[in-house]
Amino acid sequence: MSEITPVTADPKVTIDDTEYALSSLSDNAKAQLTNLQIVDAEISRLQQSAAIAQTARLAYANALKAELPVQAA
Repeated sequence: MSEITPVTADPKVTIDDTEYALSSLSDNAKAQLTNLQIVDAEISRLQQSAAIAQTARLAYANALKAELPVQAA
């Protein structure tokens, strides 16, 4: 009986339309890639927070409008 061994491909990253094998990157390049991933995650978190704040702002504005006295025409 033969044994099948899965082939594990070297992970790749694409930067400016050029694909690089992670194993070919220097330790500094890998650190910068990690920094980019961390910053991208933080930007995403901040965008979600901004969306929540914008939704809350709209709700507060609508609540304020409901509390304003009616103006005579």
